[in-house]
Amino acid sequence: MTRIALTGARIVLADRIAEQQALLLDGTRIVGLAASIPEGFERHELGGGWLLPGFIDTQVNGGGDVLFNDVPTLAGIRTIAEAHRRYGTTGLLPTLISDRAPIVEAAIAAGEDALAAGVPGVLGVHIEGPHLNPQKKGIHDPARFSTIDPDALARLTAPSQGRRIVTLAPELAPAGAVRTLAEAGILVCAGHSLADYDQTRAALAEGLVGFTHLFNAMTQFLSRDPGMVGAALEDRASHFGLIADGLHVHPAALRVALLARGIEGIMLVTDAMPPVGGQRDRFTLMGQEITVVGGTCRGPDGTLAGSALTMAQAFRNAIELMGCDMVAASRMASGTPAAFLRIDDETGTIAPGLRADLVHLDDARRVTATWIAGARADRGE
Repeated sequence: MTRIALTGARIVLADRIAEQQALLLDGTRIVGLAASIPEGFERHELGGGWLLPGFIDTQVNGGGDVLFNDVPTLAGIRTIAEAHRRYGTTGLLPTLISDRAPIVEAAIAAGEDALAAGVPGVLGVHIEGPHLNPQKKGIHDPARFSTIDPDALARLTAPSQGRRIVTLAPELAPAGAVRTLAEAGILVCAGHSLADYDQTRAALAEGLVGFTHLFNAMTQFLSRDPGMVGAALEDRASHFGLIADGLHVHPAALRVALLARGIEGIMLVTDAMPPVGGQRDRFTLMGQEITVVGGTCRGPDGTLAGSALTMAQAFRNAIELMGCDMVAASRMASGTPAAFLRIDDETGTIAPGLRADLVHLDDARRVTATWIAGARADRGE
């Protein structure tokens, strides 16, 4: 395997930015930093900018004009992953919006096929619904919602080679369902829910570990009724996704979430739809025409329908809207999602021994190249 030294860029580490250093790679792995290039390493000059750990997105509904619900196959996942890679995403979970049991089964099977085939960047799948609350449906089709029964539990807990996230409304889950999922290794998240503070705390005690797109489609924080948002901001062990486009969540609310929880609890997510990396600004979701309007996706009545956000833009927004520095923004885009997925001993940070999953940004913070397990792709934004 080729041993290479990446030079000429500032290197964003977990706690600082290293300058005038080379990043040494040996095949698929990071060796470490060096002030000079050791013998046996081939120099690759990056010409300035920043070198960061590749972005990890735990909520990706589509990309490259493909919606995962419509194409729950190995080919569909490959297209989605390739579309997002150009925006710095080196790890993602294709996300299925609420659908009927055969589609859920197909999506899970496609995820396993993608993992077995080694599709670059695929870490597992995210099943968002159909076990959600109709009163917080968002763009989901409530006609496809269902309760968690033994068949659903068996479907969701089938063994996986990767990671599996399940988003549900905890107040509607049968007793013991959250615990059963968690004990099977499923990363259980709350979302599209009317659970109050106490119900959310009870779910956390049973094994709930995350919150899907904090603030959106859940009970809000009020002075005498702190709701799911209050429970999420208070809890120190769980993580939550934030759609940092300035549209799903007001910039002030983004900043408050950061102040309350810190970078160790926040995952930047896109909730991306097919237009990301695609050619069309319209698509159909559950029979509704969705259009990109003002930088986000909306249904015919104006309902938010996922986003047109990229991880590269979410990273820039963390700096511009949330007031983060490069290190903090990088942690929320890479290190924290890796910790949530329990793969931070493998990726998510630039450190010796970890997989060489990297993104290079130019001086304008635009993606120019990515590496997944040391394999470089130069197609950027």
